[in-house]
Amino acid sequence: MPQALYRKYRPRRWDSVIGQDHVIQTLRNAVASERVGHAYLFAGPRGTGKTTTARLLAKAVNCLNPDPSERPCDECEHCQALNSGRFLDLIEIDAASNTSVDDVRDLRDKINFSPNQGRYKVYVIDEVHMLSTAAFNALLKTLEEPPPHAIFILATTEVHKIPATVLSRCQRHEFRRIPVTLIVKTLEDLSKEEDIQTSPEALTLIARQSTGSLRDAISLLDQLASTGEPISLELAQSVLGTATSQVVIELVEALIACDMSSGLERIHQALDSGSDVRQFARQIVEYLRNLLLIQLGDVNPGDVTPEMADQIKGHAGAMETSHLLEVIRLFNKAAVDSRGSWQPALPLEVAFIAACQSQSPGAQQNSKPVPITSQSPGEGSSPPSEEVESIQESIPSSSGSSPVDDSLSDSLNQNWPQVMRLVRKERPNLYALLNSCQSRHMHGNILILGFASDLLRNMMSKREDITLVQGIASQVLGTEIAIRCVITAAKSNDIPTEVDDDGMVASALRDLGGEIVDIQ
Repeated sequence: MPQALYRKYRPRRWDSVIGQDHVIQTLRNAVASERVGHAYLFAGPRGTGKTTTARLLAKAVNCLNPDPSERPCDECEHCQALNSGRFLDLIEIDAASNTSVDDVRDLRDKINFSPNQGRYKVYVIDEVHMLSTAAFNALLKTLEEPPPHAIFILATTEVHKIPATVLSRCQRHEFRRIPVTLIVKTLEDLSKEEDIQTSPEALTLIARQSTGSLRDAISLLDQLASTGEPISLELAQSVLGTATSQVVIELVEALIACDMSSGLERIHQALDSGSDVRQFARQIVEYLRNLLLIQLGDVNPGDVTPEMADQIKGHAGAMETSHLLEVIRLFNKAAVDSRGSWQPALPLEVAFIAACQSQSPGAQQNSKPVPITSQSPGEGSSPPSEEVESIQESIPSSSGSSPVDDSLSDSLNQNWPQVMRLVRKERPNLYALLNSCQSRHMHGNILILGFASDLLRNMMSKREDITLVQGIASQVLGTEIAIRCVITAAKSNDIPTEVDDDGMVASALRDLGGEIVDIQ
């Protein structure tokens, strides 16, 4: 039977252990100086090398190499016996299935017998936190004063469950999650050794999916290699179930648009199609996490396809970081709460509604994802800088008359909900993009849409999107209009109370980066 890759490539010498140098160096020094302790506690996440290191320590203390600094040599009789599982003086105990006080008493009765082959009997108790209180109490005396030929190595993923009386009797070593870069490098080397064709993006996805566990990463690679196909990002996403579904994207768009009806419909659609509640919640959190990474400067998180990159950037630019953090917290809580909920959909529904309500009042009214490059009817698009310059030139100084048509401005405000409804009916994604604009004003027959960033302003550059919005707005308002997109340079609370919020000066402050020099 073929051997699993994580077993085949289990480290056999100190140098092969990945990402735990702070632990390995200490143990190597103890072996080299022949000052090995009688009880150790290895604590840390799963798959980070606790059991492997315990076996290496057992090999080292029983190695026959005359030079202590070279132990384990991986060549002597004892090392080979341990590699093949024939070494009688390594006793591994699964505390999850041997939790009772009788199991510990049986161990305590046998520990006084001398080793069969080596110098030391090494007892490795895995998941030691599963022992009962009585079993821990029975183990205490043996841990404190074991026979000289016995060494205990306790391993646990939940060190907080270990009694303080046990902790005080052991040398404690903390194993850390292995960095993504180290996992990727290890997977690359293993792929070459096994002649597995992989892509860097797929290995990065596997590394991130393993959450710091090298054993999990190797197992995932083994699973993907069994398909017999080159491991691409798309294959990895498909097999591992991590591809961002369209439902997740539509849910985020509904969140950005603060459309509770659409968002709840997306949740029910996903669950009715058979999606696991917790997995769906995790997919939402992972997508939101990518938005956060982009906001914080990670231009491409690495585990998304190039086709999705622009869409993700648009959503990232449409949400404030503080709001995004709150949304991630809500859905992360939903992923946990769904385990004990009698109504599986309820935690997700509550999270979505709370996420919508956590937006600022201004955001709920008229803002959220993606921009528009300006175009006049029948014209091609022009560079953003030229658009801003042309608008600046067309707006006179404060001493001149305003070109703003007040009746057209009032008509825009009254009929904008109808414009949005028609856009949403034709193209839901475009509806979400328009909803990201933070201000809108009529300047003559030009509809000026203000966005919070240059990214948002530049994102919607497709001619068909502009043409659709212009056509719908012109039809609703009863007159031909053009669209210009600008960066909103000022917030409403930056406008003095003496300035009309709907007037030309306020528009210049908000949309054109103007400054007030004097008020008379």
